[in-house]
Amino acid sequence: MKYFLAILGGGPAGYTAAEKASKAGKDVVLFEQNSLGGTCLNVGCIPTKTLLYSAKQYYNSTHADKYGIKAENVTFDYVKIFQRKQKVVRKLVAGIRAKLNNEHCAVVAGVASVISRTDEKVVIECNGEQYEAENLLICTGSTNFVPPIPGIQDNPHIWDSTDALAAQELPKSIVIVGGGVIGMEFATLYHELGVPVTVIEAMPTILPNLDQEVVAILRDKYQKEGINILTDTKVTQIEQGKVITTNGDCEADKILISVGRRPNMQGVEVLSDLAYNKGIVVDDFMKTNLNNVYAAGDVTGKIMLAHVASRQAEVAVGRMLKQIPLQRINYNAIPSVVYTNPEIASVGLTEAQTDCYIHRLPMTFSGRFVAENEGETGLCKMLIDKKTQTIVGVHMIGNPCSEFVAAASFAVRMGYTVPEFQQVVFPHPTVSEILKEVL
Repeated sequence: MKYFLAILGGGPAGYTAAEKASKAGKDVVLFEQNSLGGTCLNVGCIPTKTLLYSAKQYYNSTHADKYGIKAENVTFDYVKIFQRKQKVVRKLVAGIRAKLNNEHCAVVAGVASVISRTDEKVVIECNGEQYEAENLLICTGSTNFVPPIPGIQDNPHIWDSTDALAAQELPKSIVIVGGGVIGMEFATLYHELGVPVTVIEAMPTILPNLDQEVVAILRDKYQKEGINILTDTKVTQIEQGKVITTNGDCEADKILISVGRRPNMQGVEVLSDLAYNKGIVVDDFMKTNLNNVYAAGDVTGKIMLAHVASRQAEVAVGRMLKQIPLQRINYNAIPSVVYTNPEIASVGLTEAQTDCYIHRLPMTFSGRFVAENEGETGLCKMLIDKKTQTIVGVHMIGNPCSEFVAAASFAVRMGYTVPEFQQVVFPHPTVSEILKEVL
């Protein structure tokens, strides 16, 4: 059977593309060598957030006296926390499979490889069978990057994020190499469950790509709570459980290497003329330099977030279907969240990227925030273009800013001016009202 679309990878990009093309009446085959859902669902976004939620429940219980609640001898069972994480993942994987089955998309489990391509068709081999398709969408995702630090290889003390999520017991102590999003989320998890944590970051600051005024609030809180954060510090060598750095040595039961991810090009090696530059090069509609080959998600090396992958997949399939109007992705309007405690959420340009007016307010200008975040101050920053008066960036720290950053994303995406956004009515009392108060 010849398909309209063959998809390599069943993560957020892959299953979103499969569903969209199938709903349009096209024959689709999707190849996945592991579990549907990709890194995000199986060893990324969902399992980490499930574990973090359990950790937050324990943390809140041990600090319940701030709210007039007396909770004594609060304990946790990490095996049960782990088992719940597994259950959540299984349930969501099953949901994706059911959705693809309902759309009559063919799902093939196994390692797939492109064996030939012309402008008319792509031939893929999997499990000894060959499949032909008019179009190919590469959604092979990314893999953990292992830096060339002496002592990492074959070291039983070393974890990557997948190892950490697979562990059914907590480490006695942990050093996290890398203070980016993944590193700081794991730092939050272990800290809230009582594990001594040290974070080592080579850059001058943790979370270097985010608004630094917001990041400083998180860093100050975490350092006061006992997380050891070493910035401007490079790891030069690892000797079993000892980490040797340019800023002294530290030891731990486990060492989590969390210094980023790299595009996974497995299965497309035969496409030697495929343009690549820190990821597969694509145009505004996710088309590569090859006529019938598209790419979406982490493999493009753009913004490695699940919601970006899903949107890229929608754009790619829309281009294949020649849907009018063709839509581009506005990457400046992509929201991002760091699930620390408190959360950080942002969208658009940062203060360092643009000359703008800056409006800022503590989150305590929201009554709901004061009621639910005892002892916290938080911050909301809104960046306004000096010439057009449009909203070009929003940066927040404070729970639960992840739940309403989409409203800020909408304002940036649509180019709302300050007077236009001031006409939006927010429900009271909600923390989201801070987006209007800050103006």
